[in-house]
Amino acid sequence: MGRYDERDPLTEEDLAGIADLPKVELHLHHEGAAPPAFIRGLAKEKSVNLSGVFREDGSYAYRDFVHFLSVYEAATEVLKTPRDYARLTTALLEDCAKNGVIYCETFISPDFCGGGDLGAWREYLHAMQEAAAEAERDMGITLRGIVTCIRHFGPDKARPAARCAAETAGDWIVGFGMGGDENRGELRDFAYSFDMAREAGLQLTTHAGEWRGPSEVRSAVEDLRVARIGHGVRAIEDLALVDLLAETGVVLEVCPGSNVMLGVYPDLATHPIAELRERGVKVTVSTDDPPFFHTTMRQEYVTLAETFQWDAEVMREITRTAAEAAFCDEETRKTILKRLET
Repeated sequence: MGRYDERDPLTEEDLAGIADLPKVELHLHHEGAAPPAFIRGLAKEKSVNLSGVFREDGSYAYRDFVHFLSVYEAATEVLKTPRDYARLTTALLEDCAKNGVIYCETFISPDFCGGGDLGAWREYLHAMQEAAAEAERDMGITLRGIVTCIRHFGPDKARPAARCAAETAGDWIVGFGMGGDENRGELRDFAYSFDMAREAGLQLTTHAGEWRGPSEVRSAVEDLRVARIGHGVRAIEDLALVDLLAETGVVLEVCPGSNVMLGVYPDLATHPIAELRERGVKVTVSTDDPPFFHTTMRQEYVTLAETFQWDAEVMREITRTAAEAAFCDEETRKTILKRLET
């Protein structure tokens, strides 16, 4: 049910309807969602030289994943004040709302917002919350924050980030996670920080199984005991692990366009999201760092539908899975689920 056969392909009308569906996004990096024009404008205001960050056409320039991380961090150099982050919050939510996103969770790092200092972090957080509240009022989009440590900064620097998360946990900061270079260190090295966040009542996610193989996904489940995994797609290489994900209900925050752009898979047709779903794993769809990967949530929905012949029923099911896996409070979840029914 929900998948067309070759005799009944999706029509342009079907695809237009899928593009217009209300959406829920769980895997979005705050700085990584910054429109290039926004970053260039800030750089001009502050007289910051960002040579090498952009291509001639104005898009972000990077060669591979490691270089992408360097460009990402270089672009954040213009984001220096709480007001900068408030403006960024407004800009990214405008783009999300244009793509039909009604709820999203964004990864925010105290390392970029005050250098891990709790007092400075509170100022940045207040500015982002105010901007998010205005966007919810004016655009009808709800934002919540997931504090992240940066893996390639090491376990010691993860602890101040976890403390910032624990001290500001509540209705808006709802989770803790980790991004960065998956090939650096081991997930178990960060267990202390994840335990600190868990004790503060935060829900947990981490990037795993994007670059390293299925053992990394297993470590996320067993060593960090997360409820969600960012990417996680290489779990498909170990079907026993796939069964474990299905049995435990661990949710994958899948970013198909990102995986293809960075070369994890050569094209969408070879991406394992469909097989993971068919084997009972809970999958969701997100953009990761949309301007870097030349994608939007509308585009992700349409290209998935075209590639796997998923109709609107399948896409609605995936969106409901995301809403049910969101780290928000139950009242917010009920509101989002109700909006998805309209």
